[in-house]
Amino acid sequence: MNPAFSYKKLADFGRTLLNRLSLEEGLPMISEYAKQITGAERCSIFIYNPKIKMLWTTLADGIEKIMIHKEDGIVGHTVKEKKPILVNDPYIDERFLPAIDNKTGFITKNIASIPIFDSNRHVIGVFQLLNKPSGFTQEDIKSMIFFAHYISGYLELAILFEDDTNSLMKGIR
Repeated sequence: MNPAFSYKKLADFGRTLLNRLSLEEGLPMISEYAKQITGAERCSIFIYNPKIKMLWTTLADGIEKIMIHKEDGIVGHTVKEKKPILVNDPYIDERFLPAIDNKTGFITKNIASIPIFDSNRHVIGVFQLLNKPSGFTQEDIKSMIFFAHYISGYLELAILFEDDTNSLMKGIR
């Protein structure tokens, strides 16, 4: 396990996370924790909407919302393959979308992309960690798979809660 990872820190994190009802409250907390335990510079959390076959972020460090089709980019391939993808030289990987770097001015040096599953083993999201100074390792992947399992219940409930709230709001209008 990653040296920055501790079960006590994870338990403390989980208790705090459960007090965050919306994705807008919980995702920044999840992202910060993921960066702390891996040493990544950035972390984007993509939520997958199977109805429109798109991935979107409410949180992408340093930039506005990103929307990507499930067939595109490393994040899309993570959904399609349903397994982690580690890329330590993205500019030579055909799946990489350099247009996002071009738009933001950020230079992606390495990527760890980890699927997040719901209780029925459907992909509901993806962590995408960027730019670990020493490059991502299989140990990072193991830590993030464990972390993805840990927070998946929260994400599944938060997504359902937001869907219900949006449905209620449409009925009121």
